[in-house]
Amino acid sequence: MASAPLRLIPAPIKFGTDGWRGVLGVDITVERLLPVAAAAAQELAHRAPDGLNSRTVIIGFDRRFLAPELAEAIANAVRGCELEPLLTETPVPTPACSWAVVERKALGALVITASHNPPEWLGLKIKGPFGGSVEGDFTASVERRLAAGGITPPIAATTSRFDGRGEHLEGLRRKLDLTALVTGLKAMNLKVFVDPMHGSAAGCVSDLLGPEASELVDEIRSTRDPLFGGHPPEPLAPYLSDLITAVQHSTAAGTPAVGLVFDGDGDRIAAVDENGRFCSTQLLMPLLIDHLARARQLPGTVVKTVSGSDLMRLVAEAQDREVLELAVGFKYIASEMLTGEVLIGGEESGGVGFGMHLPERDALFAAMLVLEALVEGGQPLGRRLDALQRRHSGASHYDRLDLRLPDMEARRRLETLLASSTPQEVAGAAVVEVNTTDGIKLRMGASHWLMLRFSGTEPLLRLYCEAPDRDRVRAVLAWAKRYAEAA
Repeated sequence: MASAPLRLIPAPIKFGTDGWRGVLGVDITVERLLPVAAAAAQELAHRAPDGLNSRTVIIGFDRRFLAPELAEAIANAVRGCELEPLLTETPVPTPACSWAVVERKALGALVITASHNPPEWLGLKIKGPFGGSVEGDFTASVERRLAAGGITPPIAATTSRFDGRGEHLEGLRRKLDLTALVTGLKAMNLKVFVDPMHGSAAGCVSDLLGPEASELVDEIRSTRDPLFGGHPPEPLAPYLSDLITAVQHSTAAGTPAVGLVFDGDGDRIAAVDENGRFCSTQLLMPLLIDHLARARQLPGTVVKTVSGSDLMRLVAEAQDREVLELAVGFKYIASEMLTGEVLIGGEESGGVGFGMHLPERDALFAAMLVLEALVEGGQPLGRRLDALQRRHSGASHYDRLDLRLPDMEARRRLETLLASSTPQEVAGAAVVEVNTTDGIKLRMGASHWLMLRFSGTEPLLRLYCEAPDRDRVRAVLAWAKRYAEAA
């Protein structure tokens, strides 16, 4: 199959929900990246909280093509701002940079990564002194600095390095009883397959669980491959055939298994149950809510995005927990974590954070807690989830469809139509509630809804659906696709 034609004109430098990303060699070049890194570093120094006297900026990178080299380059940009860059020795999961910021009381972090985007992409994430992603007003200030000019030139010198990966893993060990976890996995005879999708979380689960778990853990796609096997390193079912097959074969041979998968920079998680069923955070979040609130009895509210499954709310309310429903984007969840007591917060796309940890997504920590929940319940993932659904609502099913519109004008027409003539019926079912927190969410009943949400920067419409059975999910998404294309 021929590749799509390469754009000849770079897109404007514009930050999205979590950083600036684009096509390497077109949007992301050394010439463009250096002033962005300098402006970000200057803004971190300018906004340093009272009492934070650090001049250190953590710099990390993932396994993408040229990521290590560009990380070294932006260290020079940070040094040009009269700040002190501290560079990771190896590729690291992005949460390792967040951990380093908090542990070392640094100004923040700059991470060279394009997360789950296609292989030809690269980008820059900015973490604040609290460890989480900076908000929109911060990145708007970075953009204004770039427009104003006057960015200091880079200064080449040898950059100090540190073991960011090892420090992160050691921090996780302090928060978990890994000896008990390994003992429990052995008692269950549960095999753990790990798929880091060739990304920077490779080897981390094995290192956490230690040599005593070597017979329990089997990792696939752990080598560095900047092409990620030809797919985006995003934890979605169509990209996980090898993991699904490995789990199914193990279970069929008499050893039940669970699959854990991480995106390219290790901040998103998904799983595969013993039967090969793909389990997004629509299912993992309810499991974690139940485990942390009921079994661990930890305090705090539950924060979900408007695209999250109704099961999250049902499980949380069964444990007498307040539930906050926010717009899509982990930055909104992180804001709640910084101002209130949060048990867990998560998105349908795989990002999960914990109030007892960081105001940021950390897929490795989430993975360990998933395993901990399975050991506590004494059941493999599929049986555990089925029991949880029966106890709270009965089965529900979920899927998402990303629909690319012809152009921005088609998007504007559809937005106008949805606002002026909101559908009163979806695929033969009456709409009983309309939610406009983010996009438009049309509810047809309990665990039965359709959400239409536009991308912030391109003519892309995301269609989300939860329904009582798979056939209904397919019917609703097909209806929504026809509706959008006819607008």
